[in-house]
Amino acid sequence: MTLSGRVALVTGASQGIGHACALKLAEAGAAVAVAARNQGKLEELVAQITAAGGQAAAFPLDVADEEQIKSVFKAAIAHFGKVDILVNNAGITRDQLVMRMKRADWDAVLNTNLTSAYLCIQQVIGSMLKQRWGRIINVTSIFGQIGQAGQANYAASKAGLIGLTMAIAREVGSRNITCNAVAPGFIATAMTDVLSDEIKQSGLKMIPLGRIGTTDDVAGAVRFLASDEASYITGHVLNVNGGMLMG
Repeated sequence: MTLSGRVALVTGASQGIGHACALKLAEAGAAVAVAARNQGKLEELVAQITAAGGQAAAFPLDVADEEQIKSVFKAAIAHFGKVDILVNNAGITRDQLVMRMKRADWDAVLNTNLTSAYLCIQQVIGSMLKQRWGRIINVTSIFGQIGQAGQANYAASKAGLIGLTMAIAREVGSRNITCNAVAPGFIATAMTDVLSDEIKQSGLKMIPLGRIGTTDDVAGAVRFLASDEASYITGHVLNVNGGMLMG
């Protein structure tokens, strides 16, 4: 699954799934633009990729800011010449029961998790259409498929990403551009590390494969969807959940 000659941009790349995706894409030969709010962590990631013989550059970005998105994509394209592969991974949570959820927390999650993906797609779609090749991969969640109590904002944003994925896939498929989503289940990240042992054990019982997933499990799926091997797959949601949700 070589990605030699391709340029990828990954949002939320400073940690967790985004960090793993950047490493996997670089290992496959892609030059990688890594974007997130934490510049220090981005620079460490770039150093890790370049030390392994890859190409990478860091672009500090808060995806909740439309003007930052525009300027960062312009800078990334100026640096690498193009963006062939877009991984919309940036996401946050602001959990609360819906009756107590503040409008600001609803807006923050929808803006960061969903609206940013639409804005990022807009920045790359023109050049992808011209070159008649592109890969757009949105990182959604099992909770966008089954819902989750206390996460109305998060579940809605991730369900919205699935709808966005399918709509974009229909719009640009004729130009050899695919748009797919990866839906992680229970993955070991900083976001899940804060959960109690009781919740972790309860979640583990729901996973037929009997283990919590790793960020590499998700990144491997992203790398596949970015490759030519996945050229006839579009509008698809690839579940990476150990069997927690089937069908």
